Amino acid sequence: MTTSPETATDTGGAASARVAAYLRNAILGGELRPGDRIRQEDIAAKFGASRLPVREALRMLEAEGLTEHEANKGARVPRLTQHEVEVIYRMREKLEPLALAESLPALAEIDHERLDDVQRRIEDNDDLDRFLELDREFHLLTYSGCTIDPLNSMVTRLWNSTQHYRRAYVALGGQSRMWVVNSEHRLILDAVVRRDAADAERFLEGHIRRTRIELGHHPEVFGP
Repeated sequence: MTTSPETATDTGGAASARVAAYLRNAILGGELRPGDRIRQEDIAAKFGASRLPVREALRMLEAEGLTEHEANKGARVPRLTQHEVEVIYRMREKLEPLALAESLPALAEIDHERLDDVQRRIEDNDDLDRFLELDREFHLLTYSGCTIDPLNSMVTRLWNSTQHYRRAYVALGGQSRMWVVNSEHRLILDAVVRRDAADAERFLEGHIRRTRIELGHHPEVFGP
């Protein structure tokens, strides 16, 4: 039985998507850390695939800010300096409030209810990995009404590139600092429900800035 070009393309695309999903989860979940190499032959063997879908998956992840390619060395998870992370957080302070303001008019009551549900789960949670998942869900949901694709793509890329450092920061603070996060989330959520773009932007910018400043007090986070 022969495989049509269309079927081959679909199969290749599905394989690339599976590889990308596996690597994305491994990077965002902390299994793969900044500086870790991603060997194409190992990933291909794991999935019983050729290197072609692995290469395509790595291109997808590079566009998302999760991997980078070094000449003659291959793919790895990017490692950022303290200064680079600070600059990225400054970018987030400007871009995410803009995405939130663009999103607000499009968020319906059902979205507000979902946000409240996610925040309640954050408040009831005491697991680091689960918090990171819920925190990401909360913020990206607040931006979900934004229809400016370049802005959405950049926001997601910046989130991805700082995931490791956000994980280290939350681990340092532990539960003792969660009351601050929850208070800020509640202020943002209240502004979202009121459709008050000025308040929403101000609260979100302060939320991101506080994390940037507190991260700056822990240079050990950026070590090997």
